[in-house]
Order: sequence, then C-alpha cells, then structure tokens
Amino acid sequence: MSFWEALLLGIIQGLTEFLPVSSSGHLALFTALLCGETLPEENLLFTILVHAATALATMIVFRKDITKLIQGFFQKENTIARHYIGKIAVSMFPAVVVGLFFEEEITSLFGLNLALVGAMLCLTALLLFFTDRASEKQQAITYKIALIIGLAQAVAILPGISRSGATIATALLVGAARPEAARFSFLMVIPLILGSMAKTLLDNGSAIFGTIDTFSLLTGFVAALVSGVLACTWMISIVKKSKLSYFAVYCLTVGIIASIIAWT
Repeated sequence: MSFWEALLLGIIQGLTEFLPVSSSGHLALFTALLCGETLPEENLLFTILVHAATALATMIVFRKDITKLIQGFFQKENTIARHYIGKIAVSMFPAVVVGLFFEEEITSLFGLNLALVGAMLCLTALLLFFTDRASEKQQAITYKIALIIGLAQAVAILPGISRSGATIATALLVGAARPEAARFSFLMVIPLILGSMAKTLLDNGSAIFGTIDTFSLLTGFVAALVSGVLACTWMISIVKKSKLSYFAVYCLTVGIIASIIAWT
C-alpha cells in the first residue's frame, strides 16, 4: 500500500465514520466505478488501526464527557452517570446481536449490490431531510429511546444506510434534544468499535499481519484520526444548526448515481 493510498483510505474512514453519508455505500460505488472489478481486501491490521483512530477521535472530542461518566460510575451517589452508561449498554444490544449472529448472512446476501446501495442511500436522504423539519423537542435519552436508537444502529449494517445519520435522525425523531442526540450517537459507538476490533483480532489471529509497512500504517492512522476529529466536531455543529438536509441532497445524488450504474 502506497503513502497516498493509506492517506486517502484514512481520510475516507475518518470522514465517513461521522458524517451521515454511509462508508459502505461509498465503497460499493467506488468498486463499481473501477470497471466492476473487486477491490483487493485491505490488510486487516490497517483496517483495525483506522477504526481505532476513529474511536480515539471520538474520545478526544468527548473527553470531558467520558471522564465525567467514568468518574461518576465509581461514585455510588452518582446515579446519572450510571444510568447513562446503562443506556449506552442497552443501545448496543441490537447491533451486538446482528454483528455476532447475522453479519455474515447480511453481507453474503447484499454484498456490494449497487441497486440496494442506491435505494438505501435514497432512504438515508429522506430520513435526514424529514429530520431537519421535525419539531424540535428537549426530551432526555431514556432507556426506551436508547433501545430505539440501538435498533436504528443495527439496521445501519445495510450498505447505504449511514450509522451516524440513522442514529442521530432516529434520536431527533423520537424527541431527543439536538446536542444530546449527537452526543449519545457518538458515545454509543465507541464500545462497538472497540468490540469489533477485538472480535477481528480474535477471529483472525496472526492473519492480521500482512505486508503493509509501518509508515503506511502510521499514515492511515493519523489521517483517520485528524479527519475523524474534524468530522465529529463538524457533525455536532451541523446537528445543532439543523443542517442535515445538506447531506440529504448529497446522499440522494449519490443514491441516484448508484442506481443508474446498477441498471446500466
């Protein structure tokens, strides 16, 4: 893997992890644009590292919140922190079930099906568009809302459905305040990313060590980290300002392009 490939892949990972545009959908479209050829599988170690970078980016942006939650968890009188962590745990349940028992089946059934990707990107666009026009409420995240958001996250395993877009939009539609919707959506994904990394390491063992040189690994990690911090910060501002419709236009455009490619 060259320097420029590692840099590009790192930036794409950092941006698409937080912006509501679907990384899996863009991967499918990019593959199709390369004359329909299947992209070679990237080294697993590189994939693990760029995902670790996005997890670290979230921790950097929400470092104060995470510190308060960890400190509060060990304080018996701090029930707010304990309940918040409990809600994150509840939100993880649907995605954990899908990831452990159905991810391979879903991947084999849908794979890089551009027709599906196009349809799901258009669905993401509609969701983002209507979310911006939903009446703003200030409801706190409850266990019920956490579970509903978790279900949206599980659905986002489908290529073309944006994880951040689905979770933030769902949180807003069920009445969560805008800043809290973004905060909860990004905090809830940290343990999932770390868990997915651990599962990959356990499943593949020594196979994760390929031929990618250390410089390329470092380049991808730093690129994903920097772009992730910027994208995460930008996304929080976008949610607060009700500007998700901008991404709705983008997703709709890409979805239509994917559909045209699929049928030509």
